[in-house]
Amino acid sequence: MTPEKELEQEGTPTTTMVDEPKQLTAVKDQLSPEDKVLVDEMIEAGVLFGRKHSRTNPKMSKFIFSTRRGIDLIDILQTKELLNEAGEFLKEKIEEGGTILVVSTKPNIKDMVLNFIEKYKFPYVTERWLGGTLTNFKTIQKRTDYLRQLRVDKESGELDKYTKKEQLMLDRQLEKLERLFGGIEKMTELPSTLLVFDVEEHETAIREAIRMKIPVVGLINTDGDPQPIKYPVPCNDNARSSITWILNKLEVILDQAKPTIAKEEKEAKEEENKK
Repeated sequence: MTPEKELEQEGTPTTTMVDEPKQLTAVKDQLSPEDKVLVDEMIEAGVLFGRKHSRTNPKMSKFIFSTRRGIDLIDILQTKELLNEAGEFLKEKIEEGGTILVVSTKPNIKDMVLNFIEKYKFPYVTERWLGGTLTNFKTIQKRTDYLRQLRVDKESGELDKYTKKEQLMLDRQLEKLERLFGGIEKMTELPSTLLVFDVEEHETAIREAIRMKIPVVGLINTDGDPQPIKYPVPCNDNARSSITWILNKLEVILDQAKPTIAKEEKEAKEEENKK
């Protein structure tokens, strides 16, 4: 399926539905060939399409290039620069041995985000955000400890001593714990950074991060509030084609990360704790 057909199915405007503003065409003419290719890619992927103007947060006005047929268009030249800054920040955190917690609960992009997470072994939340995940981390750790123990007991046959009904209840409990905590069970300390897909949808997670002084990198559409986000990336945060483009560019940057000795020592310690 082409990006344009995908955007239409998701209810997102396309370049055929919203003509490219003349101002953007004029700006493109002044770009380097390399940047012009990037901008064309972003337009084709639908990165520039925001929400309906009636839903726009006034604090996002500085990131809006134009409004066409009631749809706010994001200034993708800013998106390009801000995405690069965000990527470099995440790369730096990786090199320092920091932990990046990815938060993305949108079902339509879940598979893409999980592939990204798996590549870099990031902890994650792709189900609903549980209040206190950051602000009450010690309690969360007790739940992840119980999850690990319950899994060990099942694999070792320790649960065989229970009745079939009790085993069924424990199996359901294990399934629920894995769904809610499986993405963060190896997170032994608070993350150094939160990477959020859709700022507007994850306000609770962001509030907790701010309270715990954890910087946030966030993909944000025109209805979000950029103020609490250290590294906002204005973009279409709903269309798969847009998220694909964003993830590809992040990967180009993160693949250049050179983990430090501190990170290697941290990973070795985590492996030792598993034994």
